[in-house]
Amino acid sequence: MGVKVSVNRIFVYLVLSSFIISCNTKTTNNKAVLENKIKVDIPIFNADSAYRYISEQVAFGPRVPNTEAHIKASKYLSNKLKSFGADVIVQEAKVIAFNDEVLNAKNIIGQFRPERNDRILLFAHWDSRPFADNDKDKNRWNEPIDGASDGASGVGVLLEIARQIGASELPFGVDVIFFDAEDYGMPEFSDLPYKSDTWCLGSQYWGKHPHKQDYYARYGILLDMVGVKGATFYKEQFSMQMASHLVDKIWQTAIKTGYGNYFVNDMGGAITDDHIYVNKYMGIPCVDIIQYEANSLTSFGAYWHTHNDTMDIIDKNTLKAVGQTLLEVLYRE
Repeated sequence: MGVKVSVNRIFVYLVLSSFIISCNTKTTNNKAVLENKIKVDIPIFNADSAYRYISEQVAFGPRVPNTEAHIKASKYLSNKLKSFGADVIVQEAKVIAFNDEVLNAKNIIGQFRPERNDRILLFAHWDSRPFADNDKDKNRWNEPIDGASDGASGVGVLLEIARQIGASELPFGVDVIFFDAEDYGMPEFSDLPYKSDTWCLGSQYWGKHPHKQDYYARYGILLDMVGVKGATFYKEQFSMQMASHLVDKIWQTAIKTGYGNYFVNDMGGAITDDHIYVNKYMGIPCVDIIQYEANSLTSFGAYWHTHNDTMDIIDKNTLKAVGQTLLEVLYRE
C-alpha cells in the first residue's frame, strides 16, 4: 500500500507541475503578445517639410477665391495629395459671400484607403482672408493678407501628415480635407446689415453636400493657426461639448510627448470655425486645435487678420509639436 500511495503522489506532483508550467508559459506568451500589440511605430513628423509646404502656399500670394493665386494654389494642393498616394476629389461649389458676391470655391479632399468605412477626418482651411480688418493701417484694410498662420499653417501640417500616412499605412481610412472660403466672413469695418454664417462657407457646403453618400467618420480634427512661435492651444469650448473625451486624449498625448508648454491643460474660448459646421450637418464629433491667447484682445495674437501674418512668424518647433502629437494620436488608434 505504501508504495502505491507514493507513486500516486509522484504522479499528482508531476501533473500539477506540468499545469503550473503550462499556465506560466501561457501567461508569458500572452504578455509577449500584449507587448507586441502595444508597441507601435510612430512616424517622425518632419517640421522642415511642413514649413516648406507653408512657404510654397504663401508664395502664390493671398489665396482668395476668384483670383489667379487661388487657382494655382488649388492645383498645388491637389497634386501634393496625389503625390502622397491619396485619391483626390476637388469639390467645386459656388457659395455666396456676405456681400452677395459669388465665390468659386474648391474643397480639396484627399482620401486614404477610400474603400474603408471606418474613417477619421482631418481638416483645415486653405484660403486666406481678403481683408486685413485688424491691421493698424486703415488704408490697407481692403488688401488681402498672406495668411501664413491663418490658413497655410494648418494645411502645411496636414500635408506632412498625409505624406507620412502615404508612406506608413493605417488600418483605417483617413480623409484630409482642405476647406475653402472659411475666411471670407463679414469684415469689422463693413456697413452692410449683419448676416449670420458668413464664415466657413466651404465646410457649410460640404456638410450639406458631402463627397460621399452616407459619409461617416469616427471623429474629426481641425487645425487652424498652428504655426506661430510660442503658440498655445487651449481646450476649445465647442470641442469640449461635442468631443470632450477626444480633446482630453489629444492634450494628454501632447503632454506625455513633451509638448505640454504648447497644449495647455485648461479651457479656452468658444470659437466659430469649420468644426462647428462639420458637426452641425454631419453629426461628426470634432476638435479644433487652434491658437488661443487668453490675454489678447483678439484671442488669436496680434498678427491675426493683419499684414503681419507672414512667414516671419512661422516657427518649426510649433509645427513639430502639433504634427507629432497628431501622429501619436492617429497611430495609437
